[in-house]
Formats: sequence, structure tokens, C-alpha cells
Amino acid sequence: MTEFFTEEMAGRYDQNFAKLAPLRDAFHLLTQLALQHLPPNARILCVGAGTGAEILFLARAFPGWHFTAVDPSVPMLNRCRLRCEDAGIAARCHFHEGYVDSLDERNFDAATAILVSQFLLDPAQRVAFFRAIAHRLQAQAPMLTLDLAIPTTCEQPLKKLWKRAWCFAGHAPEDVEKMFEMFGKHVAVVPPEELAEMIASAGFDDPVPCYQALLMHGFVAHVGETAGQ
Repeated sequence: MTEFFTEEMAGRYDQNFAKLAPLRDAFHLLTQLALQHLPPNARILCVGAGTGAEILFLARAFPGWHFTAVDPSVPMLNRCRLRCEDAGIAARCHFHEGYVDSLDERNFDAATAILVSQFLLDPAQRVAFFRAIAHRLQAQAPMLTLDLAIPTTCEQPLKKLWKRAWCFAGHAPEDVEKMFEMFGKHVAVVPPEELAEMIASAGFDDPVPCYQALLMHGFVAHVGETAGQ
């Protein structure tokens, strides 16, 4: 992941997704709705924070919340820090360079992991990733996660729409084809029910499928009574 999310990638990351931003923003709105019951001083763990899109969105909606941004890519984390500084919310943020299992903080009120776990090809490592998040949450705390997944019943139609979406975003057809070549080699794209099973086996209660936009599937899951201890 650190080799992929380079300085060059960090610089053009937001622009690459600009035309498809409404799909991302819809999940951010859903996250806001799912977390609006949290206390006004809630602490939110953002795993794989990238350039900070969900932090900026949630910080506007909940001015008393504090955020811990975790990312192993220095360029992406630096970009996140700069955006938070520009938005005037950096004082409410802690920036942790590394993976979630290197984070000492505990007892977060909620967590987000958006388009992150898909980069773990080994199912056991993917379960361990979600378990590391669960161990840093309070009991029954919610996690909102979004990853690429393909239902076996409609695989080809969704792939066609996904290709059209990326062409619409300004990417050349040959580059879009290269993106699909990454599936299975650098990105784990499994059926959504298989992803839900991984989340559940990591110590979360039954994940609720709450969002789909093309290949992006979102879940809300609450950590079990003992997983966070």
C-alpha cells in the first residue's frame, strides 16, 4: 500500500475521483446518519484516512468531535493534514503514520474504514485488520466500512457500469482495463456476503449492508461486548 500511494498519487488522488465524488459523498452522508447518536465530544478512528475526505465531512457535521487519522502512506497522511489545517480542524485531529495495529489509543466511539481492507489479499490478514479495529473500539461501538465487492449474480453488468463510471471520470479506456487487471492481484474483490463474514468473524455483530454504488458495498457493524476489551 505504501508503494502504491506515493507522493504523485497523493497529489492527484482527489482529482482522479472528482467526477465520481457524489458516490463517495452519499456514503459520507449515510455515515453521518449512522453516527449522529454519538456524544458531542465523540472520538472517531479513521483507518486508512487517505486525504481526509470523511474527516472533513464529519467534522463539519459534528463540530465537537475529535478524529484520529491512521494511514501508512506518508504522502497521503501529509495531504490529509494539510487539508485539515486549511479547514481549520487540525486541532481536533491526531495523525498516526502506520497501520491500525500500531496504534496505542483505545476506546474510540466509532470507526471508519473506507476502501481500505480490499488491499489485503489474504482473508486471514483481512480479518485481522477488522479485529484490530474492533479492539480499539468501545463495546457496541459502530464501524462504517466500504470496499469493492462483486455479487456473483450480476457480476458482468456491474463491471460494465464500473468501466463506464471511470471513463466518465476522465480515464482512458485502456487505463480502466488495467484497473480490472489489478483485481485479484493487488485488490481483493470478493462477493459482499463473503466480506460480511470476514467482518463478523473479527468480533463484530452481524454486519448490516447499508450501501451499494456500482462495485462499492458499505456495511455498518457494531463491535461485540468483549471484542473491544
